[in-house]
Amino acid sequence: MVSSKPQPLPGARKKKAPGSSIATTPTRLTRDDWLDAAFRAAIDGGFSSVRVLSLAKTLGVSRGSFYWHFADHAELVSALIDRWYQRRIATSQDELSGDLRDPTVRILSILDGAIAHSVEDREHDRFEQTLRSVASKDSTVAALLERVDRSRLQLLHSHYFQLVHDDETARELAALFYLAVVGSHEALNRPSASVKVSNYLKSVIARHLVHAVSTTRP
Repeated sequence: MVSSKPQPLPGARKKKAPGSSIATTPTRLTRDDWLDAAFRAAIDGGFSSVRVLSLAKTLGVSRGSFYWHFADHAELVSALIDRWYQRRIATSQDELSGDLRDPTVRILSILDGAIAHSVEDREHDRFEQTLRSVASKDSTVAALLERVDRSRLQLLHSHYFQLVHDDETARELAALFYLAVVGSHEALNRPSASVKVSNYLKSVIARHLVHAVSTTRP
């Protein structure tokens, strides 16, 4: 059982302040510090790499520090996935409730962010791919990813509906757009991917699934 009385960070070394003989203790690691380390481990080696001992070594502390924030490994993994989910849903909801600019501009903005994200900061996309591999064996993760996909499709549908004023067509276009972006993520996560490739994919999607639609709007 973990004591309720605050204790020094387990495994942390005491350091002396310059010009002083009084030892000081480093700031205690936070729950997010552990989750950040677990996130990096997951994108580098999958969820099998998210191990308490390995994370403690990476963070430079003993394993005891972990139990200040999590009951066990299962709680860590659950918290890691939940944090990712909450952030993705929040992003979609913020975009859905945003201003009502020209829907063409909104869709192009989503496209630009999604494709640029894959080149400049691939970590979140790699984490999602890792989650999707887990989803084939874990129904809870599969249900969570389904909600994320549904939220994103709802956002796209709302913009496409403003363009075509037809519910079924808007849903089909949203699905095609989403599949095109997901496919682009796969291509851009290859070692040979470049900014040139990302710009090409973005231009193809924009030309056929955004500009071509906006020119035929009622």
